[in-house]
Amino acid sequence: MKRILIFLACLFVLQVANAQKSLLSVNEQNKYIYYQVVDLPGAGADSLTKKASTFAIDNKLKGKLAADTTFVIHDKFLTHSSLSFSKHENGEIACTFTIQCKDSKYRFWFTDFVFTPYERDRYGAFVPSSGKEVSLDDASSKLEKKELSGYLDQTGAYCQQLGSKLKEYMAQNHIMKKTTAPVVKKIVTDKW
Repeated sequence: MKRILIFLACLFVLQVANAQKSLLSVNEQNKYIYYQVVDLPGAGADSLTKKASTFAIDNKLKGKLAADTTFVIHDKFLTHSSLSFSKHENGEIACTFTIQCKDSKYRFWFTDFVFTPYERDRYGAFVPSSGKEVSLDDASSKLEKKELSGYLDQTGAYCQQLGSKLKEYMAQNHIMKKTTAPVVKKIVTDKW
């Protein structure tokens, strides 16, 4: 009985470990993407676009308005090595974060993931190595399987974290407009 319980616990741990990999999907151009659509009834496209730009400013993200209701952000985050005993930055991943707004809904997605490895300089600090950028879409031939799996996990976790921040920020101060008819008060004069 103990062995069965231990086996089931191990299966559960493996399932949780694989959950991060399923955060990233593949789009029609065979590129990794993290994509979500969020409904906010009663919100206008202009107000959602304004909130997206203030979200970028508040979180110190560099972005620009690409179209009337599309906001594009170029972002980077650090990755940490999971293969060695000492945990240090071993690279950074640059990505494109796009927010597109319409009336009553918006969508956002992360794509164009490019990994830049870090190396030690002569002072012992980790710095980006020049000319060694690798797109995560075709990194399976250039990186080891364990390394690529770790980078995809870290990328999925980062996208999920920033996406939940965006959803919280966009939902703040959002009041749904009620479309119910006003209640008319009836006065009864025969009973008093």
